[in-house]
Amino acid sequence: MNKFLFDYYRCPADYADYHLNGILSQDHGYFRWGEDTVIYGRCVNGFRAASAEASLYDVAPDISQEDTKVLLPFDPDEITTNLLRERYSEYFREEGRMMSTVVRKAYYTLRPLLSVSMRKHLQRLRLRKWRSIPFPEWPVDCTIDRLQRRLLSVAMKAHGVDRLPFIWFWPEGYTSCAIVTHDVEQSGGRDLCGALMDVDESFGFRCSFQVVPEHRYSVPENFLSSIKERGCEINVHDLRHDGYLYVNHVEFLRRAELINKYVRDFGACGFRSAVLYRNADWYSAYEFLYDSSIPNVAHLDPQPGGCCTVMPYFIGKIIELPVTCTQDYSLFHILGDYSIELWKRQIEIITANHGLVNVLVHPDYVMERRALPIYKSLLAHLAELREEQGIWTPLPKEAAVWWQRRNRMRLEQRNGNWVVEGQGSAQACVAYACLSDDGVVYEVMKKNTQVLC
Repeated sequence: MNKFLFDYYRCPADYADYHLNGILSQDHGYFRWGEDTVIYGRCVNGFRAASAEASLYDVAPDISQEDTKVLLPFDPDEITTNLLRERYSEYFREEGRMMSTVVRKAYYTLRPLLSVSMRKHLQRLRLRKWRSIPFPEWPVDCTIDRLQRRLLSVAMKAHGVDRLPFIWFWPEGYTSCAIVTHDVEQSGGRDLCGALMDVDESFGFRCSFQVVPEHRYSVPENFLSSIKERGCEINVHDLRHDGYLYVNHVEFLRRAELINKYVRDFGACGFRSAVLYRNADWYSAYEFLYDSSIPNVAHLDPQPGGCCTVMPYFIGKIIELPVTCTQDYSLFHILGDYSIELWKRQIEIITANHGLVNVLVHPDYVMERRALPIYKSLLAHLAELREEQGIWTPLPKEAAVWWQRRNRMRLEQRNGNWVVEGQGSAQACVAYACLSDDGVVYEVMKKNTQVLC
């Protein structure tokens, strides 16, 4: 019951001693822990609501301790899995998936006949009620991050400690992380990649380019080489960008095999599906290092849901780098917002939680006359935060490699000092979770060892 907390913090495992205080319910639904944390799954007492809009049962009074044991009315690993795998979303209930599949097939059948303005109108019509979606929380959902802090807090209280060491989230004591990614949808976008790299480089960013390997446009070797030679990263973007990747499991397995081949052929480490369609339960067929197809909040995407965290996490062996900022297409063409105010608000929430800022923009859209100055303002804002707040701005694959190595690191105590061991530990920092009125706050030590207080 402490797997996800240990993965999140990489702290001493013996401090998280959780036990169920009864028999879990048969039914699943929404309930809450305190006023600000809505969760989904099974619990021992009370009731589970069918919607997050309903009056929800609060499990806070049901949590207690027995010596150093924390007695919980829910399984935190089960709850975390439900959120990360989006099992609360109606899309992953049979009737929701069937309806979504029908709509998707109809749209992609008609898409070649529709003008851009007509597509935008249909998308706005379908998403017209997005502001009324009660869960996940807009514009950034930090449910899992709050949940892990709260779980750590009750465990520390049970053990009678007010400071607990863990391996800090990012290397060299960086406060958070920001990556910029580009999905190349059409041949016109492909031909603008060089100009987009000029823009990125002018603000000191190296970015990834997700390329569709089949059907949409040709992918000559000199195009891939031109991106790599400038220090940027190539990833695979779906197979054909036709909306059918996750419709049928047999067809998915066929396509996954081809995707794995293109990943090897392109020298890629990562993948992103078209339109952020996804089914994390099928990811075991993939052979790449990381995926970046799951949004934090999917209110403006065709597939509803969201992973409810601003941190990378594991889906089996694959690292998920969640998309934590609204896509440029959604911002400009669905919301009609030509400013960076929403992006700034999202970045503020993400960095306050020391998370991953994952920006997704398309050369197909962002190089337009009206959009380009907005994108430059975003890059300038991120560059300012890099200097003032110590935000790490690596390539996506570098962030994924760090998260993989951090997951293999361990804390060891030597002569009263906590030391990080494992590959890459020279970059790691010991941090402390400190009890506060609202749970825990963090202290980051800039050295690799620190006396335990």
